[in-house]
Amino acid sequence: MRPARLPRIAVTLGDPAGIGPEICLRLLLEPTLAEVCTPVVFGDAGVLRRVAEKLHLPFTAPVVTELAAPVVPTVLDLRCLDAATLIPGRVDTRCGDAAFRYVLASIAAGLAGQVDAVATGPLNKEALHAAGHKYPGHTEIFAERMQAPRSCMMLTSPELTCSFATVHVGYHEVPGLLSVRRILDVIELTAVAMRRIRGHAPRLVVCGLNPHAGEHGLFGQREEERFILPAIEAARAQGLQIEGPLPPDTAFLPRRRQATDAFICMYHDQGHIPLKALAFDSAINTTLGLPVIRTSVDHGTAFDIAWQGQASANSLIEAVRLAARLSAPEA
Repeated sequence: MRPARLPRIAVTLGDPAGIGPEICLRLLLEPTLAEVCTPVVFGDAGVLRRVAEKLHLPFTAPVVTELAAPVVPTVLDLRCLDAATLIPGRVDTRCGDAAFRYVLASIAAGLAGQVDAVATGPLNKEALHAAGHKYPGHTEIFAERMQAPRSCMMLTSPELTCSFATVHVGYHEVPGLLSVRRILDVIELTAVAMRRIRGHAPRLVVCGLNPHAGEHGLFGQREEERFILPAIEAARAQGLQIEGPLPPDTAFLPRRRQATDAFICMYHDQGHIPLKALAFDSAINTTLGLPVIRTSVDHGTAFDIAWQGQASANSLIEAVRLAARLSAPEA
């Protein structure tokens, strides 16, 4: 039975000089989304019009300047930029600032209950930083602005799902950021999300930090014994199905992936490398632990093909689908 009101999903345009405008235009034209949600693109209507004209794409969605109660795919025009002055595929401080403002507007709408979830388009970190917004990425913006007591990044795809104890930090910083509490938080957040996504008690695997998962102290500073094993034992005490710590170089073999719903990774590339190898076009990024659901594309601004009609909107469409699924009331 169709719900009385479909979830409203804020979709941020991302960096206007990248592929964000094109994939948002294609999203607005995607007919299958009408059954699951109402997307609202937070961005600049002038940018969308310019890209639509260049690529000969229809742009028929209603444009509003205040968010009321949309029932069809809509564009919220935040008027941050003069579209006529933009050059596609170029790092631009104005675009970094505009992308940041789109995100802030979506966060405000989420916290105010005007939208049920947020799906974000790709940022360009160089442009973001040039505009004075010194965040490593979306995850940190959302966690700070939504004042989440705990949060983590999760990348999910049909082939593989990974959550991360640390993300955008240098490798030398990782051991100092690990603790039993942090790893257990990521395990718990992942278990809740995967139960919602998969519909059953998830089977989790935790990766070790060091080669061979430390090999009983031969490698590293016994991070496995000091932090990872105690977190796993605490999760088992809660009734979670969990294994580890496993050596990272064999954790993602096909047999293991088939028997695992999600992997808990200690640092960025530990999970991103297998994910990008297996599911570059289908993975979705989501921030767990926020008061408002947030999903995202798992790709960048692709300046090399910006405004050329070559960008696939598949990751954004699937991110919106996941946002709708996670924000819908549980049966």
